[in-house]
Amino acid sequence: MNQALTPAHAAEYLYREAHLLDRQRFDEWVDLYTSDAVYWIPAWKSEHQPTENPETELSLVYCASRNALVDRVWRLSSNLSVASMPLARTAHAVSNVIVEQAGDDTMDLRSSWTSHVYNPKYKSQHVYFGSYEHRLQRVDEGWKIARKKITLMNDFIPTVLDLYMV
Repeated sequence: MNQALTPAHAAEYLYREAHLLDRQRFDEWVDLYTSDAVYWIPAWKSEHQPTENPETELSLVYCASRNALVDRVWRLSSNLSVASMPLARTAHAVSNVIVEQAGDDTMDLRSSWTSHVYNPKYKSQHVYFGSYEHRLQRVDEGWKIARKKITLMNDFIPTVLDLYMV
């Protein structure tokens, strides 16, 4: 599937990503990313200004390549992340998907999201929300995520924050 990407298909791609996270199908989820993909959740400098450079400023999460995502998925799947066990249950909602820029081989999207997280270990629930910025890129296999920036608007983290929760 290496055809042109319509805005509707791009939005569906984001919905599929959320679906895979909610079903904890992490190997399929990480396959949505290019080998050089960047996954970034900036921290906040102040009440209204997130950090701007993951290389020089604090981040909540920064994965500079797909390999870093693969490593995290392995830790989640291997039960070696004691702080994350048992895995929380999530329900993501992605909305307001807009195309910011589109070319023949890339499409930049912005969207809003919420994620309801239930932690069975603590019998607690929390709602995270914010905005996504995705860059989809055409590759030999079709379209993949080359960059994902997650701005977490409510960055009070009651216990653990992990890739699949946001």
